[in-house]
Amino acid sequence: MKQGLRKAAVIGAGVMGARIAAHIANAGLDVYLLDIVPEGVDDRSAIARSAVDRLLHMPVLPAFTHPDNARQVIPGNVEDHLHWLRGVDWIVEAIVERLDVKQALYKNIEEVRNPECIVSSNTSTIPLSELTRGMPQGFARNFLITHFFNPPRTMRLLEIIRGPMTRAEIVRTIADFIDQDLGKSLVECSDTPGFICNRIGVFWLQCALHEAIRLNLSIEEVDAALSRPLGNPKTGIFGLFDLIGLDLIPHIIDSLKAGLPDGDPFHAYSKIPAVYHNMLDRGYLGRKCGSGFYRIRRVDGEKISDSIDLASGDYRQTRKALLELPDQSGSSSLRALLDLPSELGRFAWKVVSETLNYSAGLVPEVARNLADIDRAMRLGFNWRAGPFEMTDQLGIDYLETRIRRDGKDLKGLLNV
Repeated sequence: MKQGLRKAAVIGAGVMGARIAAHIANAGLDVYLLDIVPEGVDDRSAIARSAVDRLLHMPVLPAFTHPDNARQVIPGNVEDHLHWLRGVDWIVEAIVERLDVKQALYKNIEEVRNPECIVSSNTSTIPLSELTRGMPQGFARNFLITHFFNPPRTMRLLEIIRGPMTRAEIVRTIADFIDQDLGKSLVECSDTPGFICNRIGVFWLQCALHEAIRLNLSIEEVDAALSRPLGNPKTGIFGLFDLIGLDLIPHIIDSLKAGLPDGDPFHAYSKIPAVYHNMLDRGYLGRKCGSGFYRIRRVDGEKISDSIDLASGDYRQTRKALLELPDQSGSSSLRALLDLPSELGRFAWKVVSETLNYSAGLVPEVARNLADIDRAMRLGFNWRAGPFEMTDQLGIDYLETRIRRDGKDLKGLLNV
């Protein structure tokens, strides 16, 4: 027995659900992977079965630590095989980010699960209080949120959220398994929309997207600025949009818009720009389909990288962006970037200062302390420094000087 867990089920065989199932199998558990029944096919479990097959043939960052582990993932569907849930100890819900769809599934789960079975959601934005509203007390006592990050095998962070009725023993059971068997670092978050990482990280992405369009910057310039100089991954902003999936971002934004109060600064950047809508209409969904803000095409056997032009919405060949900075990491690089006497410097200051100020305004709403917020952003978004560590790097004297010079209302940043 693995920390009290012997068998699990994951409902939702999309990118995240399938990979979560694979990583649970890596820990030695048998896992049922269920999804809906597709139309027009003979195999009613085709979605889950094809998901496992795709995981077995991933050329980069395989989901399974060994191909044999795939045998422990049993494909099924929610119409014919929901009764399988009677024999599992942990059910992970990883379906579309819609409250009504999730709650409809929970009602079906409640009809078949054993009373001690733990149920968790991989939701990235919806508070637990909303998910359990109207559900029986027995369900709420055995329910929590376990928010994995993509890809689940390699991303270290797992955000865990409990409700006022969640049994302490099930939190311990899941936390021990996730820590010891899945190798994750846990951060316990408050039950607020977006928790820590998506609340701050999606603000960061949307602020950068809107400012890049406003200042007519290229996506290569933006990604060069908001990556290495900050000690962040080279994916930058637009590479991260592609990694997450352009079709997923609007669902996250809609959920945050619905859950956050009217005065929350997130709303200023919540609109999806026209160029983004145009990409969705064309089927440019990111890495999973080969075309997003970036794409790779072959010409005469040679790989050619293309990038979206934010003004026209069309592809053009990727251009290398060069930043003349003293180095590519550390506080000196960060200050040098923010002080660039150019549109790119003004862009970087706007995005960094707004994000740091937003983060400061979330204390103590989203977590118990500043360290948990910094840790979550380091582990979940692969930032070298969390927002408060970044604030310390810049220094209060520097921030006061910039704020006074620019006449910006960032007092929350200085009061942490």
